Amino acid sequence: MILALVVSLLAGLATSVGGLLAMHRRTLEREVLAVALAFAAGAMLLVSFVQILPLGIEWMAETQPLMAAQAIVYLAFFAGIALVLVIDRFLPSSMNPSEIEGREAALTDSDASHNLRLLRSGLLVAMVLGLHNFPEGMATFFTTYQDPTVGITLAVAIAIHNVPEGIAVAAPVYAATKSRRKALRWATVSGLMEPLGGLVAAAVISWVVPDAFFGIFYGLVAGMMVFLALDELLQASWRYQTDKHQTIYGMLAGMAIVVVSLVLFTAA
Repeated sequence: MILALVVSLLAGLATSVGGLLAMHRRTLEREVLAVALAFAAGAMLLVSFVQILPLGIEWMAETQPLMAAQAIVYLAFFAGIALVLVIDRFLPSSMNPSEIEGREAALTDSDASHNLRLLRSGLLVAMVLGLHNFPEGMATFFTTYQDPTVGITLAVAIAIHNVPEGIAVAAPVYAATKSRRKALRWATVSGLMEPLGGLVAAAVISWVVPDAFFGIFYGLVAGMMVFLALDELLQASWRYQTDKHQTIYGMLAGMAIVVVSLVLFTAA
């Protein structure tokens, strides 16, 4: 359980790295961000379909016939997609990382002014950022707790994704306040929602829960990860890329690394 909490914390703190880079963006080239985001998307997609969904079906099959187990987990998969879609709809576009990534330089004075008004309410900011990152923390904890290999692979993909997310969060804050400290603080807050999600997951795991719970949750996690990969990571990668092949190369590399890690783990 300690390992799962540490993994979710480290994945979340990657947003702080992005927050630092937001004040020195020239140190990170756009093509590097494009490939990194696509790499994370490829890793998330493969892990979701090859590892997380089968794990969910395996857990659900402990209490249900195989066909029913598959049906329930796949329904949970699409419910996970719907959950992230709903969360995305509630986020103001000027504060939603998926809308900002790749467009930080295009922020207008109006955007900055709007963000400044939003930032005056710490509770609102915490809620907005927490909605976006909280489920990822739960997903990282649960997968690491049940299968450290899958969980750490997923955490690395989320951490890569969180670096440009930290940039996306810190950039409007810095534009609005001209304060490096505030920009880094809010980028870090957004990341800390993930270990908070891990703590909630740890509290849930401490109860006696049926196997079916894990089956449904893995289905939800897979759906959330697939939606994030397709709707956020790949789209942001396209906006950062300076060559049309960077996104596809990064995505294939992410898939390949996950395959190699899974094969080596099986061989061991």
